[in-house]
Amino acid sequence: MKKLFPILVVLVLVSTACQLGGGQAQPTPLAVATAFPTNPPAALNPTAQPSGNNQAGGSERTTVDGMTAVFVPAGTFQMGGIDSNAETDEKPVHQVTVRSFWLDKFEVTNGMYVQCVKAGVCPPPQQLKSETRDSYFNNPDFNDYPVVYVTSGDASAYCKWAGRRLPSEAEWERAARGDTINTYPWGDQRPDATLANFNYMLGDTARVGSYPAGASPFGALDMAGNVAEWTNDYYDGNYYANGPATNPTGPLARSQYFGRVVRGGTYADAARDIRTSNRAQVVGSNLQADPGSTEYFGDFSPRIGFRCVSDN
Repeated sequence: MKKLFPILVVLVLVSTACQLGGGQAQPTPLAVATAFPTNPPAALNPTAQPSGNNQAGGSERTTVDGMTAVFVPAGTFQMGGIDSNAETDEKPVHQVTVRSFWLDKFEVTNGMYVQCVKAGVCPPPQQLKSETRDSYFNNPDFNDYPVVYVTSGDASAYCKWAGRRLPSEAEWERAARGDTINTYPWGDQRPDATLANFNYMLGDTARVGSYPAGASPFGALDMAGNVAEWTNDYYDGNYYANGPATNPTGPLARSQYFGRVVRGGTYADAARDIRTSNRAQVVGSNLQADPGSTEYFGDFSPRIGFRCVSDN
């Protein structure tokens, strides 16, 4: 059964002024940090070395946009819902093998995304606010909070600009689960206020990395709760029964609603919805549609952000 993401999705507004919050007061523009690029980086991270399989899982490096990345070694893992709350689209549980990759340790922040905007590559988020804060994006107080109100196309554009890409659904789950069959990134312990931002405990986003006790086996943070994260895969509720066992990249064709898989759950979700295997779909960008149309943008929300991966 198709499962729509349980959030308030905000549709594309007609005018740019409305998208950017209309006439509300804007914060002082951020200074561009010299450590950030002023032009789009090369297609591949110029400082990166081939991953190989001799790199230790969880090793860290800094990427061209200032993100910390963690290394996820090649491996075979059990993908799908193993716990009692598993839903139909999380089954069957199956073995998947993925190549090694580097994953952003944190969700991409406002402070990082604004550099892509200043470079003229990324559009601003579709709204500059968050769920409860009228001033959020480009506000220095929230530089280290996850960027939200980004479409799947916006997220993909940022990752490309930063020399990376959106993760596949299998890569996302591999990074969150590691070699375990844990229900959550940290294990089987039920979430609480020390492990994740969920169940409206804060009512909005938290600073990235605020829950170190909730780290995944490879050291990635906020993979449960805070904001859900775009992946590159189209959604198909039956894909697990038919997809390849090695480096799956999702269905080749889009679904009827151009659904893209989002993972990780949000600050508004209950414990069962921030499980590692939980899948949801949101209407992604259709860049073949008329620019500026609802179909072109797809959906966006104060509860969806993203992180990127790199092959080398």
